[in-house]
Amino acid sequence: MIPVLQPFHVLAVLLAGWSNRHQLRVIEYLLEENRVFKEQVRKRRVRLTDAQRARLAVKGKALGRKVLNQVANIVTPDTIMRWHRRLIALTWTDESRRPGRPGVMKAIERLAIRMARIRPGATTRSRVA
Repeated sequence: MIPVLQPFHVLAVLLAGWSNRHQLRVIEYLLEENRVFKEQVRKRRVRLTDAQRARLAVKGKALGRKVLNQVANIVTPDTIMRWHRRLIALTWTDESRRPGRPGVMKAIERLAIRMARIRPGATTRSRVA
């Protein structure tokens, strides 16, 4: 049995093809824009924040190394993958997730030491050395 294309199927295929061509044009434009940007800042080092590195790492990992070789302009694909590895490592080695009671704040610790140095019954001006 030969499948018969309904008018709706033809319309859906045409719409998908148009959308795909439109997306490819947008991607080509953005790639060229990135190349121009890179030419403009070639002499200076681009400073990225940790949040920007994390965003690039997540998006770059999703693309994969082969696509990054064609697309990445600001930094090398190896750098993006290294950022991703570091980002994943931080999720497993986060210092703030330690078990137990949180540490004493430094201000409270200094105040407790200061209070311990004052002799019982003495004023705050006469301290034990």
